[in-house]
Amino acid sequence: MLEKLINWLEVNSQPCFYSAYLGIECPGCGMQRAFIELLKGNFPDSFILYPALIPSILLVILLVLHLIYKFRYGALSLKILFIINASIIVLNYIYKILTT
Repeated sequence: MLEKLINWLEVNSQPCFYSAYLGIECPGCGMQRAFIELLKGNFPDSFILYPALIPSILLVILLVLHLIYKFRYGALSLKILFIINASIIVLNYIYKILTT
């Protein structure tokens, strides 16, 4: 089942609009490939492709759990994790721009 999902994702992955039409990568470039590598179990490769993927997944999981269970400091935790996640995305984007 997981192999079918991985194969489907690899075949149907969408090209980046910014990369295709503007010739530059966007801050989200690499997320699809990183997610596929994460599903395959290649955590280091996934992290190298897009370091913000795992914090983004944790952010969504925490958001859903907070909406269901109303954690005491859930909103504060979400804000902090969002700031960390946004910082990782911005720093990774700057690194990509400077190294290519």
